Amino acid sequence: MKPTPTPITAALAGVFAAVVMPALWPRLGDDTLDWILAFLLVVALPAHALVVGFGPPRDPACRAGLDAALLKRVAAWLLAALATIAVRQALVT
Repeated sequence: MKPTPTPITAALAGVFAAVVMPALWPRLGDDTLDWILAFLLVVALPAHALVVGFGPPRDPACRAGLDAALLKRVAAWLLAALATIAVRQALVT
């Protein structure tokens, strides 16, 4: 089953990365391979699957120019991650 990227799935990927990465951060230590694997599994793979998608763009016109839907999904991903971080910081203080 191929996930279809939407702004909602992009936001979920952002929330996931913003919650899981800070929890993993102290446990990763100094090993570079651990950092690379954590970044790939927590940030890159969910972002690729839920923001970009695995298939070709739905609109053939997107290949030549700017993909507005992709820009909306990227914005949703980043804003959800930032909002999650802001809420966590507000709750801690």
